Amino acid sequence: MIRSAKDCAFRFSTYLTLIATAATIVGAAGCSSDRPLLPGDGPETTTTARYAPRLLLIKNQPPVAMEIAFLMTDGSVVAESYDTERRWYRYAPDGHGDYSDGTWMRIASLQRGYAPYAYASQVLADGRLVIIGGEYNREARSKYPLQLTNRGAVYDPAANHWTPLEHPHGWGWIGDSPSSLLPDGRMLIGQKLTERDAALDPATLKWTPVSDTGKADYNAEEGWTLLPDGTILTADVKDATNSEIYNPATGKWKSAGSTIVQLASIGGEQCLRYGPKKKDCYNGAGEIGPAILRPDGTVFYTGAGTGVSDYGTGNTAVYHTRGRLAGKWTVGPEFPSGLNASDTYAILEPSSNVLVFARGTLLEFDGTQFKNVGQAAGPPILLPTGQVLMLGASVVLYTPSGSPQAAWAPHIKTCPSTIRPGMTYKITGTQFNGLSQAMSFGDEFQNSTNYPLVRITNAASGHVYYARTHDHSTMGVATGSKLVWTYFDVPKAIDTGKSTLVVIANGIASKPITLSVSGNFISNRRTKSIR
Repeated sequence: MIRSAKDCAFRFSTYLTLIATAATIVGAAGCSSDRPLLPGDGPETTTTARYAPRLLLIKNQPPVAMEIAFLMTDGSVVAESYDTERRWYRYAPDGHGDYSDGTWMRIASLQRGYAPYAYASQVLADGRLVIIGGEYNREARSKYPLQLTNRGAVYDPAANHWTPLEHPHGWGWIGDSPSSLLPDGRMLIGQKLTERDAALDPATLKWTPVSDTGKADYNAEEGWTLLPDGTILTADVKDATNSEIYNPATGKWKSAGSTIVQLASIGGEQCLRYGPKKKDCYNGAGEIGPAILRPDGTVFYTGAGTGVSDYGTGNTAVYHTRGRLAGKWTVGPEFPSGLNASDTYAILEPSSNVLVFARGTLLEFDGTQFKNVGQAAGPPILLPTGQVLMLGASVVLYTPSGSPQAAWAPHIKTCPSTIRPGMTYKITGTQFNGLSQAMSFGDEFQNSTNYPLVRITNAASGHVYYARTHDHSTMGVATGSKLVWTYFDVPKAIDTGKSTLVVIANGIASKPITLSVSGNFISNRRTKSIR
């Protein structure tokens, strides 16, 4: 992520300047304070309500600046503090599901000695959050510019507790490594400094080495994108312009061809030490931008600046997973105004447009060209409303324009017709995990949202509740007509009476179904088939 001590200092100072500047821009915009609508809760709609693009400062700002956020399966957001990485906070929407008027609360802190920045991370199918590694560890008391820590932790939101996580056997360094969940729920991680890969079993929290046969270069600075067939695509940084695909079934990497244009920046010449041995020295391979799988089966890959220190105009490329160009790359548009997407975020909006953070500017890619839609405002997370929460010293809610196609939405097949507070139920259907991981960073900071959320709205009060989901049958994307399922826990304090329920993936809601929330225990729950 960082190639020199000078770059390191620049990045941290720029981060705070960026979020402060963005807050000033948003504050001057005089955004409306009307309550956002929730997508998919009306009796006839299956798509997100149509908004004009806008930025809105949330009403209740966090007590500290935040540096990364994750969407939990109960609809809340957990975020890591920027000034003290061991501290974490939770943000939840108000009683009507409005994320512009939510509340913050302090949650459990990480174990002592582990305060990481720039690590691998995933929300597991059981709803827990895994983080491991860290390019920096502010509690390491290290004399070296980099720490590349191999520590890790697992957060259980139900228990509000972090548990230390062991590293893969023999991995003395992890740092800012790429990772992805596989369709079977395992977390795959690539060691930054080598070609080695390992998979985490979510049931045992044990790592198992997996084959890295065929890997062309080491994993440093690469980002991984999960494809519809369960394989993983990466564009090499050290071995640019080569790209590769990993097949979990065979444990082999193979070339996916040239990206045609240069996506990686120029590597650094300065050796950054991370350990006491002479070989413990990292010469950066360069940087790259985020990649997003779109509903049409293309992967939009963005590039870093091709000049020194990531400056200069970035390129883009498109990988095709289906159709006559399947397995091939085509050239995308250049970034406008000399911008690039080095080491930054991209988000799949519900409309299928890709929102790219480009050196302080928000650019929207519609499949053909870029459009400037405003100023960036800190690390983002895609919300179940289809909006984007941008965190920093000031937290901003961004509402994109457009709406999804009905065919992209989850579809509910079976669901109980009556549910009881505090009980757990199974719900089945199709496309519960969306068509993409939807969130991407250049390499580390993985905070994908490809898992189902369940939202219940009481007909009488209008109160909105997110029922915590867990134990999803798959973590794959674009699963089509395949029957999938998840389990949801009905909140204990939910309003009783007639209600509607939707399943949401990547900000896109299913058609609502009607059910009853009853305070009486029902021993034989009936399963309602929705056609």
